[in-house]
Amino acid sequence: MKKFMDWLANSFAPKAKILTQKPAVAGLSSAMQKLIPFIMTGSIVFFYNVFRSYIPQLPDLGNISNYSFGMIGLIASFMVANQYMEKLKHPKYAITAGIVAICSLMMTLHPVGAEEGFYDMGRVGPTGILIGVIVGGVVSIIFHLYSKLNLLKNSEMPDFVIEWIHNIIPIFLSLALWSTLIFSFKLDIFDIILNLFEPIQSFGQSLPGLILLVLIPAFFYSMGISTWLWSAIQNPIFIAGIAANALAVDQGNAAMNIVTNETVYSLGLIMMGGTGATLALNLLMCFSKSKKLKTLGRICIAPSIFNINEPIVFSTPVVMNPILMMPMWINSITGSCVVWFAMRGGLLNIPEQLMQVAQIPAPISSVMILQDFRAVLWYILLFAMYLITWYPFFKVYERELLADEIQTEEAPAMPAASVSPQ
Repeated sequence: MKKFMDWLANSFAPKAKILTQKPAVAGLSSAMQKLIPFIMTGSIVFFYNVFRSYIPQLPDLGNISNYSFGMIGLIASFMVANQYMEKLKHPKYAITAGIVAICSLMMTLHPVGAEEGFYDMGRVGPTGILIGVIVGGVVSIIFHLYSKLNLLKNSEMPDFVIEWIHNIIPIFLSLALWSTLIFSFKLDIFDIILNLFEPIQSFGQSLPGLILLVLIPAFFYSMGISTWLWSAIQNPIFIAGIAANALAVDQGNAAMNIVTNETVYSLGLIMMGGTGATLALNLLMCFSKSKKLKTLGRICIAPSIFNINEPIVFSTPVVMNPILMMPMWINSITGSCVVWFAMRGGLLNIPEQLMQVAQIPAPISSVMILQDFRAVLWYILLFAMYLITWYPFFKVYERELLADEIQTEEAPAMPAASVSPQ
């Protein structure tokens, strides 16, 4: 174990951090983070609709959701191109590339064989987020490659003319590429991309997919790498899943997709207290014999209740702590399995609507999202399971700290240095 932990700390973790700083990874991760406010806006409306279902006199806020979360594919295309230009150090192209990505995505809204002037606006919604990401990425590549040509570097033309040319050429090339594929070759880019990624989406909605989508971020988080990095991989699967559930329910069918942001984060069942289900650890710390752990536990308990665990993960620390990393990984697997089998077995409802409210304490959020009071029983069961998992590892770590604290208290005070008279 010691050799493995040394390898993680000294070899794997530093290389992983370098990878996350690469423009290709950092740009996509940053773009996904910037989508969160638009997703949250839609979540607020769906959350409001829970109350409206009981009080129909309340005003309909559907259009707010339709023109925020309902256009998330369009927004994704802009954000991806915009953030790649920033990370690739082409800030002068950040806005232009984003706008060109939107224009390019609009071309994909015209299905092959459709009547002239017909556009499927449903393609800019949640199902279009993956297409938006790819279109934004391709546009970014074109702008990046053009900028490396350094055309007109020593030109004597006026600066504003040079700037126009440097914008016109990559704009033209980007739009020409998509126009040729869509209108000349009659390719339905939307369908092609969805079909190519269908195996990934299908795997993501399986139990192994759920485990990996929970475990991999937890594994890297235990080494100090933010879970936000993985939103670029998680969000397309999560959003497509919840969008399909909402559509199925509207058509009178049952929701089938378990792997959604609501299941993983908002319910507070898998992420009870945050990634790795650290609420149970926090509670153990509150009653620890170690002064350090007790103090930290009581300071961090409030954020933990609201599923914010950065304070406890980095201060305890759990990060790069071989004793406490292991239960974080175990909980990511066992929690995912329990919730999966509970939902698939009909013992707990599957989320039907977008409602990303991870900072509402569970099981309140669990019941509100699922409209299922059985969530309280599953919350209690999972909390007990997480507590049992954390307990032996916590006691080992507590014993180490107690030994250090006792040794510090018993150490004789250093005598004051005497000053000889001159």
